[in-house]
Amino acid sequence: QVQLEESGGGLVQAGGSLRLSCAASGSIFSINAMGWYRQAPGKQREFVATFPSDAPTDYADSVKGRFTISRDTAKNTVYLQMNSLKPEDTAVYYCNAVVRLTTRAIVPVWGQGTQVTISS
Repeated sequence: QVQLEESGGGLVQAGGSLRLSCAASGSIFSINAMGWYRQAPGKQREFVATFPSDAPTDYADSVKGRFTISRDTAKNTVYLQMNSLKPEDTAVYYCNAVVRLTTRAIVPVWGQGTQVTISS
């Protein structure tokens, strides 16, 4: 079984910064990709950023130039540095990992989510 533990959420004023972390643990053969999604109240979960193992990083247009995703492969950890935060960034942020459990089994894993609130 694989678990994702997120940290770093909180309340900041508009224009501020936060850094989210997500560490994967458990029976991991390898991780194909790690990334972040978010879900605002009354809205569907949306893609924020991804860090694949064999492809370039990718970002949602709404966060390009403000958010930076990074990854420590040795620690199975992904980070999301969020700068110039806006009230519309307020959401629960979920970590996602595409985990290879064996040579044949690949599964998506989700974290519990961490609340990010930006005050105007």
